[in-house]
Amino acid sequence: MKHVIFTLSLLALVGCKDSKSQDTKTESVEHSAEIHNDHDGHDASGVYANAWTSEIQKDNGAKWQADLTTNEGVQKLQNTINSQSPSTLEEYHKLAEQLNDEKNFVVKNCTMEGPSHDNLHIWLHPLIEKIDALLKVETVEDASKLKESIKENINAYTTYFK
Repeated sequence: MKHVIFTLSLLALVGCKDSKSQDTKTESVEHSAEIHNDHDGHDASGVYANAWTSEIQKDNGAKWQADLTTNEGVQKLQNTINSQSPSTLEEYHKLAEQLNDEKNFVVKNCTMEGPSHDNLHIWLHPLIEKIDALLKVETVEDASKLKESIKENINAYTTYFK
């Protein structure tokens, strides 16, 4: 239930049209802190998971129509995550910065509305958390796990959107 409430509050705060002048990195870092404060003793494994796949829906069995800029932004995210093979913590942090910039492009330039937009945010919210976690990760092992989870998240976009 907390996840549903959090997702709805995120939708209200990070609406695509309302965020054109906001830096979503700051917002998502604050939200990530709230999540971790709500779950004392909870390890970071929740960030690695892709539980969002049980919440997202298709458009009567078909893929949602996304706008051109969202598709372009996600394509950049896919190219970045699929082409880089970081091996040091510094390289993982640089990857996270690049992914964060590309994610911000998607959020700031999105013009989607309605159910397709709502489902985009179900896909996007965990990605924001994972990128934020990768920005702050302290071990190469955790960074590697996060990168794989981010890759799964980003590449799953084409399952739900066209």
